[in-house]
Parts: sequence; structure tokens; C-alpha cells
Amino acid sequence: MSRFLGRICTSDSGVALIEFAIVLPVFVTLSLGGAELANYATTRMRISQLALQIADNAARIGTGSPLVAKTISESDINDLFVGSQLASNGLDLKTNGRVILSDLEPMANPNTSGKFKIVWQRCYGTKIHSSSYGVAGATDLSGIGPASRQVTALDDNATMFVEVYYRYKPLISTRWTPAADMVEIASMSVRDRRDLSSDAGSGSSATHPDGVYKVAGVTPSTC
Repeated sequence: MSRFLGRICTSDSGVALIEFAIVLPVFVTLSLGGAELANYATTRMRISQLALQIADNAARIGTGSPLVAKTISESDINDLFVGSQLASNGLDLKTNGRVILSDLEPMANPNTSGKFKIVWQRCYGTKIHSSSYGVAGATDLSGIGPASRQVTALDDNATMFVEVYYRYKPLISTRWTPAADMVEIASMSVRDRRDLSSDAGSGSSATHPDGVYKVAGVTPSTC
């Protein structure tokens, strides 16, 4: 028995296994945490790129020749949102997020007061999220966006401002990520001359009460 106990005390055949058992939980935790953080960063970058793409496309949409101001319709905006869903691919922006598209215009032309208004706003996605920068009809704004970097609109023009909210779907757990919710913003000045008129005073017969033309059979993506 004493010789047996002596062999056990001096044996080092199980050292590697014991070391592996001690290190394995740490290694697995670091590996899973690193994978989760990398996936979170990639998702956030994709959401940021989606916001920029939506703003860019919103600044380009419209119907009309180079000789007249382009008009935009509810179907144009709906198509824009469908395109954003297709571009989101596996992220499924419609189910897991919310897009808020705002039209910022000067309070008057020429804009001598330096104030702006949100003329219209359209939303897409099933998640509930309110704009952090104002709603349709808001006036006397110094701009739109974070206080430190607000954007404005040029005379006789509009700026498309986009907020994309997304609820992050973790690979494993959100305990390794900064937050489950992410919001990215982007803005673009309208590229071509756009028809910014409205016929709000025409009541139920109005064709473009907030500057966006109605289309028969098309439901506006209101917020």
C-alpha cells in the first residue's frame, strides 16, 4: 500500500488532463464572448450601412423629367422600405427593427430664421420605437439629429433623415454585448429638384397633403 501511495504521489501522468480541465472553462468563455462581440460589431456596422443606404435612396426617389420637379408617392416610399428589408438579408429588418424616415425642410424660403420643420414622417418595421428627434409636424427646429451634430436643409430643398432601430439577436447571450438595442442614423440632402408643395387645405380631396402623393390602393407607411 505504501508503494502504491508513493507511486500516486509522484505520478505526473494526469497533470495535462487536470490543467486542461482548469483552462477549458476560461477558454470557452473567452471564445464565446469574442464570437458574440464580433457578431455584435458586424451587426452594428450593417445597421449603420443600411441607414446610410436608406437615406441615400430616399434622396434619389421620385418621378419626373429633368425639366420639372420630381414628385414622390406613397408607393415610392413603400418600395424604398421593401428594398431596405431585402438589403438587410438575414437581419430581417422588418421583424427585428424599425425604420423612421423624416423629411426636414426650411420653415420658409429663403430661410432667414434658421428654423426647420419635419413635414412628413414614414415608418417601417414591427418593433415599437419612437423617434428621438421629433415627429411629423414639428416646427421651429434648429435642425435634426444629435445636438452636437444636427443636420439642416437648404433653401427650396429637403433633407432625408433616417433612424434605424434594431433589436440585436445574440448568437448565445447578450451578457457579452454592450446592449441588446442599437440605433443608427444617417441623412442625405435630396439630389434632384423635388416637388415640395402640398394641398393640405383641400380636405379629403387632397392628393398630396404633406407633399407625398397618394396612390390608389396603396397604404401609407405612417408612424
